[in-house]
Amino acid sequence: MAPVPVVLVAPRGASSPIHAGPCLSLLKLSTLLRSKILPDGATVIPAKSAPAATAASVLALTSSPVAHLSGGAAGGGGGNAIILALSACGGVAALPAEEEWLEFEEACLVPALILGEGGKKATAAACKELEARVGAESLAGKFLLGGALGLADVVLVCTLTVAKTVDPSLSLGLATESYLSGLSKSAVFAGAEGDIPGLLPLPPADPSTLSLTDAVSAVFAAALEDAFPQANSLGIALDVKRCSNFKFGDYQCNNAMGLFQKFKISNPGTYAKPHDVANVILGCVAKDNIVLDQLKVTGPGFIMCRIRGSFLSSRADAIVKSGMVAPPKSEKKRVIVDFSSPNIAKEMHVGHLRSTIIGESVCRILEYCGHDVDRVNHVGDWGTQFGMLIQYLKEEFPNFENDQPNITDLTQFYKNAKARFDENADFKKTAQLNVVALQSGDVACKKIWQILCDISRKEFKKVYNRLDVTVEECGESFYNDKISDVIKEFESKKLISIEEGGAKCIFLPSKKFPIPLMVQKSDGGFGYDSTDMAALKYRLCKLKADRVVYITDFSQGNHFHMCFEAAEMIGWVTPDGPRLDHIGFGTVQGDDGKRFKTRSGDTVRLVDLLDEAVKRMKVNLLERISEGKANITVDEVDATAAACGYGAVKYFDLHRNPTSNYTFSYDRMLDDRGNTAVYLLYAHSRLVSICAKAKERHGADVEKIIAAGEKIVVDHPSERNLVFHLEMFSDHIVATLDDLFPYHICEYLYLTSKATSDFITKCKVLDTPEMNSRIMLCQATAIVMRQCFDLLGIQYVMKI
Repeated sequence: MAPVPVVLVAPRGASSPIHAGPCLSLLKLSTLLRSKILPDGATVIPAKSAPAATAASVLALTSSPVAHLSGGAAGGGGGNAIILALSACGGVAALPAEEEWLEFEEACLVPALILGEGGKKATAAACKELEARVGAESLAGKFLLGGALGLADVVLVCTLTVAKTVDPSLSLGLATESYLSGLSKSAVFAGAEGDIPGLLPLPPADPSTLSLTDAVSAVFAAALEDAFPQANSLGIALDVKRCSNFKFGDYQCNNAMGLFQKFKISNPGTYAKPHDVANVILGCVAKDNIVLDQLKVTGPGFIMCRIRGSFLSSRADAIVKSGMVAPPKSEKKRVIVDFSSPNIAKEMHVGHLRSTIIGESVCRILEYCGHDVDRVNHVGDWGTQFGMLIQYLKEEFPNFENDQPNITDLTQFYKNAKARFDENADFKKTAQLNVVALQSGDVACKKIWQILCDISRKEFKKVYNRLDVTVEECGESFYNDKISDVIKEFESKKLISIEEGGAKCIFLPSKKFPIPLMVQKSDGGFGYDSTDMAALKYRLCKLKADRVVYITDFSQGNHFHMCFEAAEMIGWVTPDGPRLDHIGFGTVQGDDGKRFKTRSGDTVRLVDLLDEAVKRMKVNLLERISEGKANITVDEVDATAAACGYGAVKYFDLHRNPTSNYTFSYDRMLDDRGNTAVYLLYAHSRLVSICAKAKERHGADVEKIIAAGEKIVVDHPSERNLVFHLEMFSDHIVATLDDLFPYHICEYLYLTSKATSDFITKCKVLDTPEMNSRIMLCQATAIVMRQCFDLLGIQYVMKI
């Protein structure tokens, strides 16, 4: 038998208005649902009012909770009537003795012990009769009737619990007290009051605190609940979307068609067409709602609407008044973002560009939304390559202990060491012994290893400073002593397979991957699989991360998803969390479609790439100054070129889906037309310039206008279009929080800039009756753009 569906209307809410404590009827229902007395349970649909089919009945007028079952108001009003009806519908008919107990509770105990009718004399008489009944029908800590919890127990324990709340000094007989204490502490009764809020409709949301889409959804959700409270039990979820063609509306509700199909099956003939269902929903949209306007039913049953201009302008007013755009509300989580991750003794090259700038933006977005973020730089500071690097440094810089080596080119140092390793057998053998010595804690080897790490960090910092990136180094070496415990844990659960040669492997149950995870090599050594599994356990079990995000090139996707599956297999994660994500990015290519390299075929150093972008931007700015087209002086060129040049490199990467490859081009990324950082920075500086001119030429100081309490007025279509775009900011942030792809914000920023251009072109700002309102709108737009730049890690400029 399927769960009993019941539409519950509780006009007075969770607490009783006539006595202390919870509503007794709701406490009984909550306890019944927890008790498992009903074999298949019940599906409770909280509603604000009775369904249309029973709205005219006398039960729709009562202030007591009422359960409306399918086919009418068969559930009746009040706790006892509700639980009897649910039991009957659930195939559990009440026994005559149970009905007698329920009648005694309703006629005698509730009036005397809870409502105080008849005074102390009535209370004493009720307690005396109760003691006699309990003493005759139960043993201490047992049930009233038979050997299992029944309806009589649910009703009596709930009533006595509320009675004790109303009068803490209430004195019950010994048998009654023993019976009550034996059951009231059980899980069924102890948690029942806490479940009551789940039986009630959610309180109406404050639209002013929601994203635009959520504000629209809240209005339609309330209307749908009032019109068809059974919609959720029918499998109909709220379906509200942006209109694909804004000529017809801003948003649309699409629920009517799905509901009509359900009614055709369950209640044929109730509605002739989806239009009728849509009109019922439309009729329940609150007339005094502050969000929606111009609602109408079109097509097969779509409910189209516009956002009220007053709602849009009030939100824009809030931005200029606060000087910031607030993030959407979200539950605070601890998130670990693993990004950048260069190798020690190697310079950062173009291959590290994407992980570094995507990771920085992801961290900024998460931090902006209130999450606790660990920015982890999982550097490659351990492994067999250090044997040759240590030996090469010993030979080339024999006095390293007293005179720190001056290694200015890490890439060449690494190449030289590798060449000697490949060509010299004695060098190779000594290098291999160095690996063993390093892993055993040899002081000399560890000192050289530390020197190499320190030199590398200085080189990394040059890149991070240019890109304004913050990372916390926690390299592979940190997890080296944690690997053995991970292997032992898998062995203890018989999840390790010993392969030929002695390698220890984890074969994954999904069989999606052609190879296993090798957590220990046949020679006893450890590799990436070992280190990454140890790191994953540390992050999940020690740091208690709610979400772990890895940002690497796409070719490592299978490796990380294998680690994720192994974590599920061992029990570090469950379907409920924590969440594990891998953002795999594509390749930065040259014009030949291959990995971007120098003309000589070498890998491009990241420092050189960034400096070249700044150099070219500087040339461009100096040309503009000489032509009289710039708003900056020669002294301001270096700082402006750095902001625009670095920003151009970042945006050229971030504005596309990270999974795609792209061709690197200085010309395209530094173009001041189209979807580039330079175009967006110019658009922002234009807004700042308009506000400055308003003050200088017309005495209209935007800050003073805001302080005076003036409001933004939205009349012109281009004004409305721009304000609408500003209000979509939170929706784009919400979308980004799921997949963590920064291109959502880039797309939003570009579309907002185009709306800004349209506004400035079609709506004269300065020296007009609308000037104050429009410079406030310019200010609001600039604030939102600056927030977007910050989330992308791009330094904005106030003039170019």
